[in-house]
Amino acid sequence: MKKVLFSLLLMLATMQLFAQDNGVEMADKLRSDGKIYVVVVCIVIILVGLLAYLFSIDKRLKKIEKENTGKN
Repeated sequence: MKKVLFSLLLMLATMQLFAQDNGVEMADKLRSDGKIYVVVVCIVIILVGLLAYLFSIDKRLKKIEKENTGKN
């Protein structure tokens, strides 16, 4: 019951956000100047870098786990 009430409360809170349709002036300005693509490319580069870093950590962790299970 608590989960249902909490879900309804969150839904009502987000519905209020949809009522605010004033637009984002900064994004509109960047889009009109054509610079929004620079922002998108920067975000994609950062995300790809983070994903590559996480996969490298995962690979090293699997190697360490494999070494530790072999010793037992």
